[in-house]
Amino acid sequence: MTEPDEKPFLHVVVCAAAVAADVGELIAAAQRRGWEVGVIATPVAMGGFFDVAAVEAQTRRPVRSAWRTPGDARPFPPPDAVVVAPATFNTVNKWAAGLGDTLAVATLCEAYGLGVPVVALPCVADALAAHPAYNDSLIRLRGMGVRFGDLPSGEEGRRAFGWERALDLLDR
Repeated sequence: MTEPDEKPFLHVVVCAAAVAADVGELIAAAQRRGWEVGVIATPVAMGGFFDVAAVEAQTRRPVRSAWRTPGDARPFPPPDAVVVAPATFNTVNKWAAGLGDTLAVATLCEAYGLGVPVVALPCVADALAAHPAYNDSLIRLRGMGVRFGDLPSGEEGRRAFGWERALDLLDR
């Protein structure tokens, strides 16, 4: 998808979890590794889970959360890869079911059809992760080729969220 003299383009999908406040760490790491980055957030994540203005300054692109109108230019090039981090219970389940009711989830659903690598770093409470629908969703998404970062659960997982692990999984 990327021309030889262009940097590859990474779509970062951000969901509403407390660790989203640190998404700039993922963006900075991706930029150090030669990626251009565009951020697509769930509508709830846009409501204060991360600093939208800081992310826009860091990426030099608007943060997207709503569909563009037919006459609007595409603000991002097609992705060479997609990372969803943090990936919440709601997003994982909707994505696996193919319910693209937000731009963020529709982007994840579309990535499969584009054949681009997708990495997910879940941030799901233990009680929600115990729900059988979540496990079924992980099985389906893994079957679609999604690479998951295995992160510590609970409070330890929130303190040690492995942003760069997403990029390591893209490199393999």
